[in-house]
Amino acid sequence: ADDWILWNGSSASVTTFVSPQPVEATDDAFWDQFWADTATSVQDVFALVPAAEIRAVREESPSNLATLCYKAVEKLVQGAESGCHTEKERQIVLNCCRLLTRILPYIFEDPDWRGFFWSTVPGAGRGGGDEDDENARPLAESLLLAVTDLLFCPDFTVQSHRRSTVDTAEDIHSIDSCEYIWEAGVGFAHSPQPSYIHDLNRTELLKLLLTCFSEAMYLPPSSDSSNTNPWVQFFCSTENRHALPLFTSLLNVVCAYDPVGYGIPYNHLLFSDYREPLVEEAAQVLIVTLDYDSSTSSSPTVDGTTTGTAMDDVDPPGPDNLFVNYLSRIHREEDFQFILKGVARLLSNPLVQTYLPNSAKKIQFHQELLVLFWKLCDFNKKFLFFVLKSSDVLDILVPILYFLNDARADQSRVGLMHIGVFILLLLSGERNFGVRLNKPYSVRVPMDIPVFTGTHADLLIIVFHKIITSGHQRLQPLFDCLLTIVVNVSPYLKSLSMVAANKLLHLLEAFSTTWFLFSAVQNHHLVFFLLEVFNNIIQYQFDGNSNLVYAVIRKRNVFHQLANLPTDSQSIQKGLQRKKKSPEPISRTNSQDGVSMEGSRPAAPAEPGTLKTSLVATPGIDKLTEKSQVSEDGTMRSLEPEASQLSPEGNAPTALSDGEPWSGEASHSRRDRRRLSSASSSGQWTPTPDWVMSWKSKLPLQTIMRLLQVLVPQVEKICIDKGLTDESEILKFLQHGTLVGLLPVPHPILIRKYQANSGTAMWFRTYMWGVIYLRNVDPPIWYDTDVKLFEIQRV
Repeated sequence: ADDWILWNGSSASVTTFVSPQPVEATDDAFWDQFWADTATSVQDVFALVPAAEIRAVREESPSNLATLCYKAVEKLVQGAESGCHTEKERQIVLNCCRLLTRILPYIFEDPDWRGFFWSTVPGAGRGGGDEDDENARPLAESLLLAVTDLLFCPDFTVQSHRRSTVDTAEDIHSIDSCEYIWEAGVGFAHSPQPSYIHDLNRTELLKLLLTCFSEAMYLPPSSDSSNTNPWVQFFCSTENRHALPLFTSLLNVVCAYDPVGYGIPYNHLLFSDYREPLVEEAAQVLIVTLDYDSSTSSSPTVDGTTTGTAMDDVDPPGPDNLFVNYLSRIHREEDFQFILKGVARLLSNPLVQTYLPNSAKKIQFHQELLVLFWKLCDFNKKFLFFVLKSSDVLDILVPILYFLNDARADQSRVGLMHIGVFILLLLSGERNFGVRLNKPYSVRVPMDIPVFTGTHADLLIIVFHKIITSGHQRLQPLFDCLLTIVVNVSPYLKSLSMVAANKLLHLLEAFSTTWFLFSAVQNHHLVFFLLEVFNNIIQYQFDGNSNLVYAVIRKRNVFHQLANLPTDSQSIQKGLQRKKKSPEPISRTNSQDGVSMEGSRPAAPAEPGTLKTSLVATPGIDKLTEKSQVSEDGTMRSLEPEASQLSPEGNAPTALSDGEPWSGEASHSRRDRRRLSSASSSGQWTPTPDWVMSWKSKLPLQTIMRLLQVLVPQVEKICIDKGLTDESEILKFLQHGTLVGLLPVPHPILIRKYQANSGTAMWFRTYMWGVIYLRNVDPPIWYDTDVKLFEIQRV
């Protein structure tokens, strides 16, 4: 208890506080010590109020803890009422804010206390005998309303619009907070004078808000989407009169931030940046308020109205969550431009680092930005179409590919890998994305990949190849998703480089070895995806793709081996024996990697001891996407999912390989899973001749076999006639060749579009809170509390 004495002055009062004897709520002299106007920082409060003490008070003298919370909220309410005109009032508000940020996690971790903030009459009594007041607000609501008022408090968190004297100070209740939005951008043209004091005060209040919302961390993951967070629900409801200006302030502060220090290199070394902590906090509060399962609700359609019958008119259009509602209704082009430019600028920040090291401040909140970008595309289809309308989408693509490539060997960044892939899957469902990828790639971001000359499509394929062949084991469940993205864009790729073409064939070679095909029940899906890629390019983009056609001809034996895949028991067993000899997931030989880009560093594994949070499993690709067919005029129509369409070639839904859930991480330890999976795999699934036959007969090899049948003799003849060993001549021949009328009738283009589902909604919730938990280390708000939403693990 010594630490409390330092802070509170008298040891007698601390003994009183921790003793089971309740202190009256009316004893102001006693309670005021806790927020007396000594200047402290939030770090001081965390140091002075140890976890053990908070838990001791919670167990030994619950009524004192209840009164402390009640009185601290009361002080915030008073501050909001009065408008915090004096330095002393501001100090009290900030101290209460810090104290509540410190204590709330310990209230959430104890199930008996969890309802405390939602009770109307705190255990301490209200002192004024108004216990029977029906309209008394729950403590949580009073707290949230006070914080939102304080976020628009002139001279405390926003610039006053009046000449400053106490008499004419603005009445906090009469001001229109829409005139006090923190930053220009969406719906607000005026950029207020920056004030670092206001930024610091906003940051502390937002930290408290985030802590209130973090009750979600103390509940185990559940697929029940009705499980809404009561704090977020109230905060984003019409009860919050500042909902619109606050939403706009948070969004604009994030999207307007420029970490390069007003565009001058190295500027950040000269002055401290008070904006960055605010931007981080704003990004985190924003994504938490947007945590909303769109798969269960009536989702806003492109024009912002909801899909539903005329009967639904009684409901407000769109969701009750106003933040989601506002986000889904942004529609002005200039607003979209502002948001996209801002997010792209911030996502590209780590890449800028590599041209002029340390010239710009390196931001750390790219994961929050990716979640925000995901929410924007998921909730606002007009924004998604805007992003894909021009090549600006590539300013989002390149940073994502950079992060994926950089994190591929690091087990602590599995979540980052997933969200990057999810975003690309969502974008790849739209034709425009494939078309945009044809833009030449000229930016030279140093990446640990082979040097190539080509388009953004080449970059995407080369990075995906690198992830598959040299990422860690936990990424195997993402392979389906990576290849689905390539299938989705393949009909639109005008000319692949030789490097990318070779990478695709190397993947086919690796995935079509007998041991890989026979070692897990769904491995052959990967071969189906790759064959679909080749078929799409040959049927729809043959003319510009002589590199790919040449690579297919060179590796023709792979296709012949697939066509002649043995199906008898003996060969199956022999194929599996080979697995024991070469346990590498995918052979890295035969892939001419060549030299990596200049200035790049190899992707590094996590430092031993790095903290990471566990993730729930995500649905399989068949649940994650739905098939759409592209018609002649380019429009898409959804194909009703029938039983026969669950997987690329129509056999049963995918089982899990190796006992791994699809997303690579469930909450069981790997050792338990290993034990279970070896038992179940030996007892349950072994490849049989019937099983191999069931999918081998469906391999879509006709187009490629026809191509080989026509072109191989011609190419061989040229080589013999001209004594050629030089590939440029052959490529020239292939460039001018045509297969018109020789190939089978083109198949319809199938696109697998991402579809919202409660499984991914839960994944996003655990991922988002895991990121927030790990990123808030100073002060460590949730560290060492009994979090239930995920496990904290060390690499």
